[in-house]
Amino acid sequence: MTIYDISMPIHRDMPVYRGREGKRPTHHLDKQMPKDAINETSITMNLHTGTHLDTPRHMMQDGWTMEDMPLEKLITRCKLFDLSHAQDAITRDDVINLPIGKDDFVLLRSQNSAGRVGDADFVYIRKDAAEYLADIGIKGIGTDALGVERDQPGHPTHLAFLKNDIIILEGLALADVPAGEYTLIALPILINNAEGAPARAVLIDNLSDLI
Repeated sequence: MTIYDISMPIHRDMPVYRGREGKRPTHHLDKQMPKDAINETSITMNLHTGTHLDTPRHMMQDGWTMEDMPLEKLITRCKLFDLSHAQDAITRDDVINLPIGKDDFVLLRSQNSAGRVGDADFVYIRKDAAEYLADIGIKGIGTDALGVERDQPGHPTHLAFLKNDIIILEGLALADVPAGEYTLIALPILINNAEGAPARAVLIDNLSDLI
């Protein structure tokens, strides 16, 4: 059995959405040994920092929020595909011939995993690919980008997924994981009324060895 931690470490110099300085997390050491006898740290960050999940409220005024996240969709078999040939965006043509079926949880690795994740022109999922995957009826989509799109007007990629209750998992660290099928566990922090939340995500190969 192999466990791959596909979560991004949270720190000041981590990649952030389009390299925007205002998106960087901050740490503060509130108490420190030996003076205070204990160590305690505070952190301030956007809920869409690093590896995180979106809920429909992120883009829809009446969308459901994090306390309604269906956990059964986050402990599931998944399929990881390598699309590192895509230069600008992942399109319908890139996914149409992949073995993707209804209720699959799909993870897409792109050039973001090779160092483009924090770039302004990171590889995103184009509307036509999102609509194709939504029409298939996938359960969830995971990406090595910090957003499934790059500020596209009207957010059509997000909405293609969220309007169909397709889970969006962003900010995955997929560089060292071979393409294939795995068990995905990606559980968010439970924050009431939140439109997103950080998650610790892992992929497990040969889960039966653990049972």
